[in-house]
Amino acid sequence: MSKPKEETINGKVTHFSVGAIIKNDKGEYLLIDRLKPPFGFACPAGHIDEGELPHRSVIREVEEETGLKVDSLKYLNKYDYRCYDDVPNETCSRGVSVHNWALYEVTVLSYDDIILKEDEVKSIGWYSPEQIQGLQLETVWNHFFKKLGIIK
Repeated sequence: MSKPKEETINGKVTHFSVGAIIKNDKGEYLLIDRLKPPFGFACPAGHIDEGELPHRSVIREVEEETGLKVDSLKYLNKYDYRCYDDVPNETCSRGVSVHNWALYEVTVLSYDDIILKEDEVKSIGWYSPEQIQGLQLETVWNHFFKKLGIIK
């Protein structure tokens, strides 16, 4: 297991994470139901490894969790990649509850090549914004979907 990028900020251990918002031609979003904490439905996401750049990390996470190959990505945060959005606390599988996030809008080479990575996820699928409203989302993805106007 790789070591995540970590800093102590304001006296709290902080991990740096990336998330990939993948939307198909039908306006549906790719969500996974996580096998490891934090539990709930989420977009492909994970820790930035020590020494890894955020855009490389998001490409790696998409492939690890979905089997999909990234075609292009667009950085969604308003600031330079070192100024991440502050999001609600949620403890990860490594026991850290403070994460700073870099979000990307991602397109993939083929939307049909999804592979269920059983060591990473329970299930994976495409969901409309209306369907997402009814899912048990991870806290952070509830925050991001509302911030981006995908759900209310």
